[in-house]
Amino acid sequence: MNLKYFTTLICMISILKTTAQNGYSLELNIKTIPTELITKNETAIDFSFYKKTGTKNTLTNSINYKNSGLKYGLDNYYSLNNTNSLNRLENNLEYAHLFNKKIGLNIEFTTVAAFENNLGISDVTIFGGGEIQYFYNKNSIRLGAKRMSAFGKTEVLPTIAFKSIVNANTAIEIGFPNSSLQYSNNERNTFSLTNTFDGEFYNLDQMRTINSTLNASKMSFSQITTALKYERNIDYNWFMSFQGGYQSNKKYTLTNNRGTTQFNFNANDGYLFNIGIKYKQ
Repeated sequence: MNLKYFTTLICMISILKTTAQNGYSLELNIKTIPTELITKNETAIDFSFYKKTGTKNTLTNSINYKNSGLKYGLDNYYSLNNTNSLNRLENNLEYAHLFNKKIGLNIEFTTVAAFENNLGISDVTIFGGGEIQYFYNKNSIRLGAKRMSAFGKTEVLPTIAFKSIVNANTAIEIGFPNSSLQYSNNERNTFSLTNTFDGEFYNLDQMRTINSTLNASKMSFSQITTALKYERNIDYNWFMSFQGGYQSNKKYTLTNNRGTTQFNFNANDGYLFNIGIKYKQ
């Protein structure tokens, strides 16, 4: 059994063993991101569960699989058949602890396998970090540092967030890498405006020769995503979501193992559209 199918089996075993915990959700998303030269289509499935121990400890685990298909303009460099498929398998473990009513600690540990078609041990990357959270009135501030790929390569970056519960229907969070404004006009409708610095990279199955002196072994993506999302609670457990937005400062590149750009696709900024369905228990 090769590593790809073995990893998938482990994830499925995890799902079967954890559905009896305090709460869980299963979500499917289909997204398209068209630009002038490259269209990126994504299909993602996400399973997550959480368990609370008393009033001070919360453990959350999420397993996500995403397939990205790229279709290039006819005159664009890269592939003879003008398409490319990428796979990403991610397990994210989060632990939150409250020391008292004012101070909390958040720890995150993420394992990511990002590959083109063939999965190997070199495709696995470890991310994560920690944050201290301070609560006052209906507000909170988080400060920390995480190993992440917000700019398309592995870096240790500072994280910061200020969150405020404005009223029973509205919450706002401002920070890096994520900011959001959330509003619910009733218990069935939720509107969210988000701004996110996000990125990822994939190991390629074969080294790409760009010219006599340049070779690339990774494909890297990064962008700033601003999006408006509407989520509708169809009944007690089922949710539908629709999302539209815009991606700016978009960078699609081929890089070497050190993250140095070897080829730039010069992808234009563009829109994104997403539809999702979620079951939550």
